[in-house]
Amino acid sequence: MSSHHAQTRHLLERILSIEIVRVTERAAVAAARLRGLGNEKDADQAAVDAMRRELNKLPIEGTVVIGEGERDEAPMLFIGEAVGDGKGRKVDIAVDPLEGTTLCAKDMPGAIATMAMAQSGTLLNAPDVYMDKIAIGPGYAHGVVDLDAAPGDNINALAKAKGVRPADITALVLDRPRHADLIAAVRKAGASVRFISDGDIAGVIHTAEPDVTGIDIYLGIGGAPEGVLAATALACIGGQLQGRLVLDSEEKRARARQMGIADPRKKYELKDMVRGDSVFAATGVTDGSLLRGVRFRDGLIETETVVMRSATGTVRWIRAEHRQVDKFERG
Repeated sequence: MSSHHAQTRHLLERILSIEIVRVTERAAVAAARLRGLGNEKDADQAAVDAMRRELNKLPIEGTVVIGEGERDEAPMLFIGEAVGDGKGRKVDIAVDPLEGTTLCAKDMPGAIATMAMAQSGTLLNAPDVYMDKIAIGPGYAHGVVDLDAAPGDNINALAKAKGVRPADITALVLDRPRHADLIAAVRKAGASVRFISDGDIAGVIHTAEPDVTGIDIYLGIGGAPEGVLAATALACIGGQLQGRLVLDSEEKRARARQMGIADPRKKYELKDMVRGDSVFAATGVTDGSLLRGVRFRDGLIETETVVMRSATGTVRWIRAEHRQVDKFERG
């Protein structure tokens, strides 16, 4: 291993310990201040501001490869933006400062603040478009399910691999009109469907622990940025994920080409979306099945964060009490 890679690995290890946690904690707390107020834009902006402020304190030379959108539509944390103090190692950064803006605005379960960091040049640089996805947890032969197979065939193949009936399989699907045919096909195969209204990063992660979550497979079309962030999580905890960008207009295909995507129909495997050592962190904003939301008590803020690292397969759950509230929120 070159000294550069050794240092980069060391950096990710050090950042894993606490710095990356602070980034998602700050974003989650800022968004949680606006829970239930009905304003998605303000909640998202508060999370973005807090996350960017904290990212810029890190000892990294980071490039946002998954962010709030392209430069012309996002004032900060846009794709291509440089973050960090510019003095450390070069890393790729993927962020979703508030996944589930609607969930936060309505104070519904499952809103999280999330980010990932990886060795430079190892994360898929995806445009802000839709991605068709399929995901399952660890422990299966490669290719047991396939993005290009019919939904019923995937349900049957997964049931066979698990040694259960299709009726024992639960698929997680975003509740959208575009999924009507998919849902019908899954049910026709005998499996049940659990819906989520938003938040498909957490949705994909749920497939990694079916015994806990009751979710065996994730199917359907969600955001491409969320797909890459979910891939960094599965790279840490195991599982399979395939995705294909939905480039259904010339404008989207042109944007993809600008980002170096030569084949608009390419089917991405997990290893195509995240290749190097990576760290993933998520902090709960509202209570959800993955994480507890931010709690505000007299002179105290409580947060819950999960941090994962691919090189070691380590998963840490961090419940923190922040006592110097003013200092914490000002950064």
